Amino acid sequence: MSPLARLLIGSQLAFNVGFFAVLPYLADHLSGTLGLGGWLVGLVLGLRTFSQQGLFVVGGALTDRFGPRPVVLAGCALRVAGFGWLAFADAVGAVVGAVLLVGFAAALFSPAVESEIAREAVRLERATGLPRTRVLARFSAGGQAGALTGPVLGALLLQGHFPVACLVGAAVFTLVLAGHARLMPRRPGTRAGLAVRPGGAPAVREMLRHRPFLALTFAYATYLLAYNQLYLALPAELDRATGSQAALGWLFALSSALVVAGQLPLERWVGARLSWRTSVRAGLLVIAASFAVAGALRPVGGVWPSVAFVVLLSVGQMLVTPAVRAWLPDLVDERRLGLYTGALSSLSGLVVLAAGAPAGALVESGGGWLWAALAAVPLLGLAVVPGSPRASAPVG
Repeated sequence: MSPLARLLIGSQLAFNVGFFAVLPYLADHLSGTLGLGGWLVGLVLGLRTFSQQGLFVVGGALTDRFGPRPVVLAGCALRVAGFGWLAFADAVGAVVGAVLLVGFAAALFSPAVESEIAREAVRLERATGLPRTRVLARFSAGGQAGALTGPVLGALLLQGHFPVACLVGAAVFTLVLAGHARLMPRRPGTRAGLAVRPGGAPAVREMLRHRPFLALTFAYATYLLAYNQLYLALPAELDRATGSQAALGWLFALSSALVVAGQLPLERWVGARLSWRTSVRAGLLVIAASFAVAGALRPVGGVWPSVAFVVLLSVGQMLVTPAVRAWLPDLVDERRLGLYTGALSSLSGLVVLAAGAPAGALVESGGGWLWAALAAVPLLGLAVVPGSPRASAPVG
């Protein structure tokens, strides 16, 4: 691994430590401490996802224009401010403002880091023969190592109440900011053959006519909407089945541990057998099965439906995310990779925003058909995964 790849993987790990120390407990804080209704909690979570995923296109375009370093530093600074605000927000307007700021911070940080790790993975593949998915799998595993640590840290911090978790999260992002200010190269986007240029309106119009990219984006959006149920449907299911959310932190830890331990072995196995397209389709099918199995196990009671849901959802995630990231540089104009990386998440965020309030109301109803309805979401994505010739390239 190159020094730049190590820095990006390490920063993803640290960023997720701070993020997941707070986010898994946000829904309970909104509904319990602040007393918001289920539809409003779903809307706030959807706004958070949209302000993050939905505005990735802004961060991606800025990354193409200015390089990743200044965009990453600005994102870290805004995340510190957002978590500080959220710690003391007790009115709906203040909560929404803080959540939007927290999300926009990631909209700057994440596309800069994700597009740069994709470029570095392609460069290493061309220079050394190291499969790009190997680098991207390590990036995913590093992020999940942070997601593994974050919820456990949050569970400990919540003994001092939600504001304490927010302030510690802000402190973590302060350290990430300092680390990048010191270590991140100032001009890492100038490598030969990978130079970037501003996207501009013509590039956006071209992107919106890029049918394989739009199809892949919709498929990814269904994955993102399904994954968002870790924060919405999973807490509600635990409340229904056990009367508390005491196991929530451990289930988040289980999800992250599975990715940390299984991402690289699964990538090695998948890389020799499946194309990127097949890997995405298989992942969406497993995600659909996670909802179906959880619904089928509901009569068993206890935490077992939630455990089955988390395990299968994590396996689906390990199949989908590295394949999408590896596929994207070959599917789109490499010089505009930041724009397309951002747009992938922005358009997906629009889907999550549109579905946020209905999903919240559906979860609040607690009907027996809840899990079957959620299982249909990734199946819609599976049906539209593009069949571009690029998709036939092996994952490894």
